[in-house]
Amino acid sequence: MSDHKPAILVVDDDAIILDSLGEFLRLEGFDVDQAGDTRSALEKLARGNFKLVISDVNLPDSDGFELLRAIRQKHPEVVTILITGYGTIESAVDAIKLGAYDYLTKPIIDDEVKLAVERALQQQALLAENRTLKDQLAKRTGLEQIVGLDYKMAKIFELIESVADSRVTILLTGDSGTGKSLIARAIHQHGTRRDQPFIEVNCGAIPESLLESELFGHIKGSFTGAIADKDGKFKAADGGTIFLDEISTASPGLQVKLLRVMQERQFEAVGSNETLTTDVRVLLATNVDLQKEVEAGRFRQDLYYRINVITIELPPLAQRQSDIPLLAQHFLNKYNVEFQKRIASIDDAALELLQQHDWPGNIRELENVLARAVVLTKKPTIGVDDLPPNFQQAATLRTGKSYQLQSLQDALEEPEKHIIEAALRANNWNRQATADALKINRTTLYKKMKRYDLNPEALAQS
Repeated sequence: MSDHKPAILVVDDDAIILDSLGEFLRLEGFDVDQAGDTRSALEKLARGNFKLVISDVNLPDSDGFELLRAIRQKHPEVVTILITGYGTIESAVDAIKLGAYDYLTKPIIDDEVKLAVERALQQQALLAENRTLKDQLAKRTGLEQIVGLDYKMAKIFELIESVADSRVTILLTGDSGTGKSLIARAIHQHGTRRDQPFIEVNCGAIPESLLESELFGHIKGSFTGAIADKDGKFKAADGGTIFLDEISTASPGLQVKLLRVMQERQFEAVGSNETLTTDVRVLLATNVDLQKEVEAGRFRQDLYYRINVITIELPPLAQRQSDIPLLAQHFLNKYNVEFQKRIASIDDAALELLQQHDWPGNIRELENVLARAVVLTKKPTIGVDDLPPNFQQAATLRTGKSYQLQSLQDALEEPEKHIIEAALRANNWNRQATADALKINRTTLYKKMKRYDLNPEALAQS
C-alpha cells in the first residue's frame, strides 16, 4: 500500500458487496484492502496502517460489534463505520456507544458512503492531532524537559520514576529557581494520575486571609466579598495531584486543616458545616529549612512529619556546573522558536562566563539571561557582549580585557574599587593599615574611598 493515501479496510462476507464497495473507494482515490471475516480483518489490521474500517455487522465467525470492540482495544487510532441490511434505531445506538463513527444501512448509496468516509477520516485526523498534542504536552511536562547529566540529577530522575505511581506525599526542597515546579509536574505526568488534574498553588503569592478559601472553597456570605459559592483547589484536584509551593508560609490555622485533609482526605469549605472528601495526591515544596521552622515554633511538628515522607532536594545551579552548557543550549533553542530567531550557538567565551557565574537565581536566572541574549543579539552567535553587564564586568575583572567600548580609566574603576574594599575589610577598616598594604599614602586612599563611597555604613545599607 502507498503511504500518501488514506488506507481503508472493507470487511464483508458478501463477495459482491465487498468488490463493488472496494472498487468505488479505489475510484475515489483511496487505498483499499478487503477481508471476508473478523479473523482475517484483525490479521490485516495488525500488518497494515489503516485509517478506517468499513464492516458489515453480520460476519461468519462473529459480528461487526465484536470486530468493533477488538478495534477499539487493539487499534484505537482506527475509525470504524458499520453497515447492516437490517438496521434498527437500537442497533445504531449500540454501535455509536461502542465507538463506531457512523452506522449505515443497505442498500448502500455511493454518495452516502462517500460522505460518511470523508467525515470519518476527518475524525481520524482530529484523533491523530489530539494524540500528537498529548505527546507534546507529556514532553513539556515530563522528564524530557528536565535537562541535566549531573549525577545529582540522575539520582533525582531515578527517585521520580520510583515514586511516581505511588500515593506517597513528596516534599521538594531547594533554593528558588531550582525547578521544583517542573519536578512536581514530572512526578504527576509519570504516575497513574497523569490524565487527571494537576493543580498548582503558590501559597506565598496568595494573601493569608484568602489562602484557606483558595484551597478549600467557601460558601456565599461566609466573609466579606464572598458573593457566591466557590469550589477550592482540593476539590478541583480530586482524582489528580495538588502541588503546594512555598508551604512554609501557611498560617498555623491553615496548617491544622492541611494536616486533616492529608490524613483523613476530608475538609470543609469556609463557612460550611458540610464535610467533603477528596482523592488527591499532595506534593509540596519549600525553599526554607522546615526543620528549623519547626524548632522556631512557626511550623507544626506533626504536619512536618506528615509531609516529610519522601524528600527530593534539588541542588542549586552552582553545584551543577557541568549542566550549564546543556541548559543554556536548551533555553537558546526554546527562545529561538519563541522569538523566531536563528541563533546558532553560544561562543566559548560567553559559555565560560556562564559556567563561572554563581547563579543566585539558579535555573530561572539562567533562563532569563538566555532569553535576554536571544532578544537583543544581532549576530548568529551569542557572545559576551550579549550577556548582562555584570557578566561583562566579571570578564573584565578576570581577564583584564573590556568587552565594552570604554576608556582605560573607566575600565579600571570597578576592579580598583573591589581591591580597595577587600583591603579595607581585611584590615578592619583601618585606613593607615590599608594604605600601607596597598602601598599608597593615606590621603590617596581617603580620596578613593570617598569617590567609590566605601565606608562600613554605606556598604551595610546596600
